[in-house]
Amino acid sequence: MSEPEASEQRRLARNLNELLQELRVAQTGVQVLFGFLLSLAFTERYAHTDGFLHIVHITTVMLAAVAVCLLIAPVAWHRVLFRRGRREAVVNRGSVLTVLGLTALALAMAGAVLLIGYTVFGGLVGGLLSAAIALLYLLLWFGVPLWARR
Repeated sequence: MSEPEASEQRRLARNLNELLQELRVAQTGVQVLFGFLLSLAFTERYAHTDGFLHIVHITTVMLAAVAVCLLIAPVAWHRVLFRRGRREAVVNRGSVLTVLGLTALALAMAGAVLLIGYTVFGGLVGGLLSAAIALLYLLLWFGVPLWARR
């Protein structure tokens, strides 16, 4: 292997390691959220909520499930393609899957805030809290980094 090829392989290995480290942080959060959302359906108070909250709940559960899938997919890809010379594909596609997973996670978090805010304070306050947290995620996770890239 020539020096430029070896250097490229080291860069890809470093990129993959960074991606996998980042995923560890996101995976823990989304799995805790998913567990919390799953447990809600089995509470006594949930049985007495209205249809709107049931729709928000199942939508939020689905978003969290999608986030889990997207954030764990790069790990599965790495394992399936391990030692097959596909590190660049794992890094590139894993990065896309991670951004999509973070998007689904942000939406799921906003849905969880809507569920709690609506239940505790009512529709208007719940909606405002959910919109505020969605805006915060949008700005800090995507807006500021994209602005910094310019």
